[in-house]
Amino acid sequence: MNRLRFLARHLACLLLLCGAGAAQAQLRLPGLNLPQPLGAPGLDGLVRPAERFLERTVPGDLRGLRLDAIKTLLLRHGAVLEADPRGAPVVRREILANSPSEAALRMAAGLGFQVVREERFEELGESLVVLRVPDDLATSEALARLRALDPGGSYDFNHIYTGSAGLPVAGGAPGQDASGKPGGSGAVGLVDSGVDVAHPVFEDAAIESFGCDGTRHPAPHGTAVAALLVGRSERFSGAAPGTRLFAADIYCDSPAGGSADKIAGALGWMARSRVGVVNISLVGPPNATLERVVAAMVARGHLLVAAVGNDGPAAPPLYPASYPGVVGVSGVDRQGRPLPEAGRGSQVMFAAPGSQMVSAAIGSPPYRQVRGTSFAAPLVAGLLAKSLPQPDRAGAARALAALASQAVRERDTVSNATGHGVVGTALRVDPGRFR
Repeated sequence: MNRLRFLARHLACLLLLCGAGAAQAQLRLPGLNLPQPLGAPGLDGLVRPAERFLERTVPGDLRGLRLDAIKTLLLRHGAVLEADPRGAPVVRREILANSPSEAALRMAAGLGFQVVREERFEELGESLVVLRVPDDLATSEALARLRALDPGGSYDFNHIYTGSAGLPVAGGAPGQDASGKPGGSGAVGLVDSGVDVAHPVFEDAAIESFGCDGTRHPAPHGTAVAALLVGRSERFSGAAPGTRLFAADIYCDSPAGGSADKIAGALGWMARSRVGVVNISLVGPPNATLERVVAAMVARGHLLVAAVGNDGPAAPPLYPASYPGVVGVSGVDRQGRPLPEAGRGSQVMFAAPGSQMVSAAIGSPPYRQVRGTSFAAPLVAGLLAKSLPQPDRAGAARALAALASQAVRERDTVSNATGHGVVGTALRVDPGRFR
């Protein structure tokens, strides 16, 4: 037994160093965590001691793992991606112009910029123009030039945002559209990768889909998060089963998926559909486009629920969770202790179960263990959706106050680890239920 514990601990360390274990959920980079299979040969003997080790130990240099994964991402997709001056991945040779004036667009055209696409978000009072950088300018130089010539304007890179499942994500065969099936009252939104709507956990779910020109690209991350929101089966239940799910796939198995303009487009759809609560288990750097659209959504009375990320407690804030008004969610273990890899700070508003839990998976087995703030956020979103079916500023404030009154906390203060406290403890689906 001692030898087994020794091997299990060394296995946990190896997983951390290689970035391949469940502790790396939602590091905003590709392939760092897929849900862990249940019932694999020898799994109980190694994973369970490893889980206990992870709960007691702060992981190693998670930001270093993230930076290594960024390098791999940029090397693999260098034809369509590049790094901004801080090293964050962006869509190559694209600049986002936020609600630009006609004069600003004429100025950009005079510099050689070309309009790639435009989108208007009427409900939010915003518009977005994607500009192609001239061949004789580097992307960073082009952005600096636009900002210098139009200091009153708003321009930024088209940053890439990812969840734990990565980009691109290999999925199963496309499922059938579940929209039109009977559902309960209310709605909740999801901005993520694709959902496998053919999974049994969604048999009774009502799902409206957006993105990918109507085609389906089921992915592990989106499927697991969606199940934690509205899924239901004999042995599994999400936070808000029976609630209609508005699911936006912003990846579509594309190397440039998960970009800021795709997130903005998904949020614009949520605004048009009047979805009160939207879950975003994605992280990335600050971005002017995302900041404006998020602010407009919050001002309109939407509640945006976002994972705070797993770069570690000393890491700088990640976005969109760190924008004002966003409901930042951290994760806790079975004992209610903050996950050692979870982000901390004033952006944390609530914490929810984020480890030693199960969600839906693509393929076999159909349920797998998940870990990370990516999977805590949908539990909070599902709870809030019950109180805010449509955007309403006063209603959003009441929903947050009601959830805070139910939260469990040690002291009557707001913590930088769990915010107003831990909620949704009863929503954890224990792996033991599937043995």
